[in-house]
Amino acid sequence: MKTFHPRAAWFLSRLLIAVCAVLTGAAHAAATPAQAQEAWGRVLATYVNERGEVDFEALSAKREDITLYLGYVAETPLESLSEPITRLAHMVNAYNALSMFNVVDSGIPESHAGFNKVSFFVFKKHTIGGKRLSLYGFENDVIRPLANELGLPEIHFALNCSAVSCPVLPRKPFTAGAFKQELEREARAFFARPENYRIEATERTVYLNEILDFYTKDFVPAHGANLVVYANKYAPQAAPADFKVRFAPYNWTVANSRRQK
Repeated sequence: MKTFHPRAAWFLSRLLIAVCAVLTGAAHAAATPAQAQEAWGRVLATYVNERGEVDFEALSAKREDITLYLGYVAETPLESLSEPITRLAHMVNAYNALSMFNVVDSGIPESHAGFNKVSFFVFKKHTIGGKRLSLYGFENDVIRPLANELGLPEIHFALNCSAVSCPVLPRKPFTAGAFKQELEREARAFFARPENYRIEATERTVYLNEILDFYTKDFVPAHGANLVVYANKYAPQAAPADFKVRFAPYNWTVANSRRQK
């Protein structure tokens, strides 16, 4: 029986390594910004319904577009986006995509409540601009400081954590050119929903989504004397500024379009 000559075996091993390198490079070829934005746009248009719920099962079965987009997020240094508003819009899109993917990657849990919340937001890390960050770290150490520097606390009505009480996920990506207007649109839509803003005149109370409790210092006093004054900027009906504030319990159920309602 003939055996491979050592030199032939060495040549074959080098050839296989080269072929694998080419195939791997092709599979992980970096998307252009336009290709990445188009891929993310397709994800939102295809898997998100009008209520902002996601068909996570369908997304799990066809991950090409979200994988392409998150590859771009992973490889694009945040500092390369020199215009702050451009960087902020990119980061909000990236957070929403990472949150969506994290649900799929976590096996599509029914809820973020309890220990799931810690696992989902803190323990799981993602590559963002070449750095490993949790969703918690990305939001609180990177996104919020820039948003506060720009005076845009309305990012809290655009960041989607894939839970029912989160702001509704839009079906189109946020854009740098119109980002401030898009944030105002999302803020008005947020406060138009009774589960997020409700006046009880007999109680002299305004019921707000707990997001306003979680991030109070981002809203007041810089953007309103109190939370009622701030909410009145976007709410369909203004409440008296001296009304008390209470917070509706946050619903951490995953906003899965296939869940039993």
